[in-house]
Formats: sequence, structure tokens, C-alpha cells
Amino acid sequence: MHDDLDQLEAQSIYILREAYSRIRPLAMLWSLGKDSNVMIWLAKKAFLGRVPFPVAHLDTGLEFPETYAFRDRYAREWELELIKDSCPPLEATDPTLPHNSRIAARKTLGLKEAIARYQWKGVIAGIRRDEQATRAKERYFSPRGDDGAWDFRDQPPELWDHFASELPTGVHMRIHPLLHWTELDIWRYIQREEIPVVPLYFANDEGKRFRSLGEIGITFPIDSRAATIEQIIAELEVTREPERAGRAMDHDSEDAFERLRVAGYM
Repeated sequence: MHDDLDQLEAQSIYILREAYSRIRPLAMLWSLGKDSNVMIWLAKKAFLGRVPFPVAHLDTGLEFPETYAFRDRYAREWELELIKDSCPPLEATDPTLPHNSRIAARKTLGLKEAIARYQWKGVIAGIRRDEQATRAKERYFSPRGDDGAWDFRDQPPELWDHFASELPTGVHMRIHPLLHWTELDIWRYIQREEIPVVPLYFANDEGKRFRSLGEIGITFPIDSRAATIEQIIAELEVTREPERAGRAMDHDSEDAFERLRVAGYM
């Protein structure tokens, strides 16, 4: 199992180094969830203990208190160059989207504003193919229009770890160093590396825990007695429930998530 984790780690570090060597300016998105914490950990390993680019938390103001406390503590401890910009209000989002998806769309607009403000040509995001069906169509290096538009039918081939990183005018690159990981891989790596995570991932006294973290009001806990990493791993080895079962937006209309992704959602 450690050999598998070593291979996953090496592939992700290679992708991060390729992005840093080819694309500037570069930033990493920090959702404060388990995946982006792993991503920061990998970046620290890739670059001699220090993340050499800004880390951005696009803040809707709707995170859980435990999440903000985690951000403030580990931004200091990991010596991150933290950007914490507020996202536009709900009224600025597409009114034809379902309500839950409109809350999520605030981050899409926040990312568009950040790309324009900081002139980022590369944005590193912690998505995985196994997390949601639309994300299975992604590439490690995914070109986007600066408005965030994503055409999943026009993505470059990626064969034998050769990545297309050329950027025409009006285009930026999304880089996905965790694309080949699974949820179980993430937790096994967290266990091995002793990576801190928001305590909401662990079951409370009422037998509830969060499997995926998002905003208050559109993210809900699952029934679980898994109060340790070992118990979470054991639970994931047998569960058939999807990881995002507690995400209200995933229960909106069938095309809502894909509409968000095409418009630039992470």
C-alpha cells in the first residue's frame, strides 16, 4: 500500500513542479478540505518545505467556524502566502440555476474576479476524477478561457505524462495534481503523513460527520461512527454511498453541476 501511495505522491509532485516551471504567475486554491490540505502538503514536499506561490481561499462567508479556525491556524503554521478574498453576493449569480447551485456559483464568480485581479495564468485545484462524474472528463492541465469557460470536448490529449501547457492570449490553465487519487487514497495518505484536517470530518457524539466540506446550508453531515482516521478508512472500504451525498447542490437538477463546471466552477 505504501508503494501505491509513493507512486501517487510522485506523480502529483511531478505535476506541481511541471506547472511551476512552465506557468507564471501561479496560485493554488485552498478550500480547507481534506483534498486541498493534501495538495498543500505535496507542494511543501515538492518545493523544499515551502509553498512558493499564493494560496487562495475564496470566501463566501458561509464556512463553518471550525473551518475558519483551521485556516487561520495552518496558514500561520505552514507559512502560506494566503489570499482570502470575498466572493460576490448571491444576486450576482445566474438566477436560472437552482438555489443551492447559486450559492456554489458564488465561488465561480470569486475565482473569475481573482484571476482578473492577480492575472494568474495557472490555477491549481484539488479535484479528483472519482469525486463526481463530470470531473472524470478533466485533464491534469486543463486550458480555460479567462472567463472560466470549460469545453470538455476540446481538451488536449495527455499521453505518457506529456502535458500541453501553452497558453494563447485570453486563456489560463487549471492544474489538477490529485486527479488520479481516490477518496480512500486521500485518507490513507493523511494517515501516513499525519496531515491535519478540519475536525468536522470525524464523528461527533451524535453519530454525525462530514464526508465532504462546503458552505453552511448546502453541506450536511452523514450518519457515521468513524471518529478516527482508521475508522474512516474502514468505513470507506465498505460504503457504497457517494462522497458528495451531503452536498445539497448535487441533488439539484441533473445538469446543474455540469453547467457550473462549464461556467468555471472548480
